[in-house]
Amino acid sequence: MPSNTRPDQLHFVAPIEETPLVAIDSVKAEGKPSNLWTDAWNDVRKRPMFWISSVLILLVVVVALFPGLFTQTPPNNNCLLANSNGGPTEGHPLGFTKQGCDIYSRIIHGTSTSLAVGLIVTFLVALLGIVFGAFAGFYGGWLDSVLSRLGDIFFSIPYILAAVVIMSVLSAYRNVWVISLAIGLFAWPATARVLRAEILRVKNADFVMASTALGVSRFRILLRHVLPNSIAPVIVITTISLASAIVAEATLSFLGVGLPTDIMSWGNDISQAQTSLRTAPQTLILPSIALSVTVLSFIMLGEVVRDALDPKARARR
Repeated sequence: MPSNTRPDQLHFVAPIEETPLVAIDSVKAEGKPSNLWTDAWNDVRKRPMFWISSVLILLVVVVALFPGLFTQTPPNNNCLLANSNGGPTEGHPLGFTKQGCDIYSRIIHGTSTSLAVGLIVTFLVALLGIVFGAFAGFYGGWLDSVLSRLGDIFFSIPYILAAVVIMSVLSAYRNVWVISLAIGLFAWPATARVLRAEILRVKNADFVMASTALGVSRFRILLRHVLPNSIAPVIVITTISLASAIVAEATLSFLGVGLPTDIMSWGNDISQAQTSLRTAPQTLILPSIALSVTVLSFIMLGEVVRDALDPKARARR
């Protein structure tokens, strides 16, 4: 082999063991294969915001399921007008409402109602959004046109305004299920739009074309291949939707068209306390803090999950 070196030129070649090529070319055969969900978990578990929001959400869930672990005071049975807007006393650390009810007990027992509305609305929004978005994005054509226009109609109506109208008409049937349906039936278009856009991106991937060539039915391809690879943005939106639903319930109760006053919720407590803001601000501030902390926890969790499921966001950090 011809050489361009001069006869008097010394030529040194480092042994391969002393070069970085060994480390670069080495492969760990025992390593587990990586995927989106594994990378996302490895990312979120290193972030303090994930653990803070998770602990707060877990605490809210435990309070909602087992209120008796946190208070033994009945929320409505021991209401005395003599204690109206009173401050903290022994056994009543947060004071009393205008009706003389224990604020701490009402906040604890109202957690289950607010969380139940959030979960029901979130389930309904996710169900309708996935069904409409998946079929519109995957099948296209006239079905996409019909479902997209239907989504545009619902999207053009603010769901709070629609819920106010529905709850006003159904004032005799106001309960957790009715208010959840009133909110959820008009809050799904954003989820459907996001999923439709993601499915339009995924359905032209090579693995989808390979499944089609193998004779797999289109509906099976949608369920087994396209939808699982498009669901990540929906998970993020669903997490944030739960917080929005809790706020929507509180807003409707504050406007007087939400849950009846005999059903304990943070929205009802805030609504009933607005007349006592000057004389007893704690009656409004304390349930508002419980509402804000819960909503903030779900929003924080949604932000962390969104960044973890977005490879571009991980690359920027």
